[in-house]
Amino acid sequence: GVIGSRIHHYHALGSTMDEARRLAQNGAPEGAVVIAEEQTAGRGRFNRAWVSPRGENLSFSVILTPPAAQLPYMNMAAALATARMLRDEANLAPTIKWPNDIRVRGLKIAGILIETGITPGGATCAIVGIGVNINLDPAQHPEIARTSTSIYRETALKRNRTPALQTLLAHFDALYTRLRRDPASSDALFADWTALLDTLGATITLRRGDHIIRGVAERVDPRGNLLIRLPDATLHTATAGEVTSQT
Repeated sequence: GVIGSRIHHYHALGSTMDEARRLAQNGAPEGAVVIAEEQTAGRGRFNRAWVSPRGENLSFSVILTPPAAQLPYMNMAAALATARMLRDEANLAPTIKWPNDIRVRGLKIAGILIETGITPGGATCAIVGIGVNINLDPAQHPEIARTSTSIYRETALKRNRTPALQTLLAHFDALYTRLRRDPASSDALFADWTALLDTLGATITLRRGDHIIRGVAERVDPRGNLLIRLPDATLHTATAGEVTSQT
């Protein structure tokens, strides 16, 4: 496999994303994983803080160098791999809130962050960050108690995080390797990802600068953008960079 062939493990880091980018700039091989027991400056989308007490969850980043045309599929593959791990390891039935939250019973259990760049050799580089709540007790953290869950909260069992990491990396590697060998497999990846989306049919609120758009999430396009039917019946294409809430 490619993903997980090399693992850099740290007790504490500012951010696994920043360390993975630094390693990529210094020629780290594709598939290298940066994992930290504690992130002092971990971040989610829009630079929101990510709550992750030391040693309770999985927080890691993967260095990938896909062809530019395959970049949209990195988020899908990471989300699917995470969902499949939750199914295999904890018998959960996760869904995906577009574009990159994994949820159980409508509560966030994992999140994905993707940042792209260029390696020193000029290749497209994707740093894929994945955070999964494993042994976290959300009730201990008022800011996320009503919106988040964990494997522990769902199963009442504390567990060794290593099998969860290994299973997630194995699923991610299988999806990624298949995509690289057979670009046409993106159709199956897209279909499997779409099937888990809980956003379709929901009313979405988007903020674009000072404007707020509301409409119904109708479908996703093959690049993972969300198509929203506005009240005036026009269709708006939302990219992952826009803030969303769904009801």
